[in-house]
Amino acid sequence: MANSAQATKRVRQNVAKEEVNTAKLSAMRTAVKQFNQAIESGEGDKQALYNHATKLVDRAAGKGLVHKNKARNIKVAMTKSLNA
Repeated sequence: MANSAQATKRVRQNVAKEEVNTAKLSAMRTAVKQFNQAIESGEGDKQALYNHATKLVDRAAGKGLVHKNKARNIKVAMTKSLNA
C-alpha cells in the first residue's frame, strides 16, 4: 500500500496507463487478425486492412508495447501474405 500522496498518485497513473496500453495492444492484435482473416477468406479490402494494421503495429512499437523487431516480423509476414 502506498504511504505517501505521491506514491498514491503514481499508482493511479500506472493503472490508467496500463488500461491504455492494454487497449492499444489489443487493437493492434485485432487489426492483424482481421487482415489475416481477410487473406484466408479472400473477402474485404485487403490493402486497407493492411494499411490499418501496419499503422497500429508501428504505433505500438513506437510506444514500446511490442519490440521493434517483433513489429518488423509482423509487418513482413503481413506483406508476404498480401503479395502472395
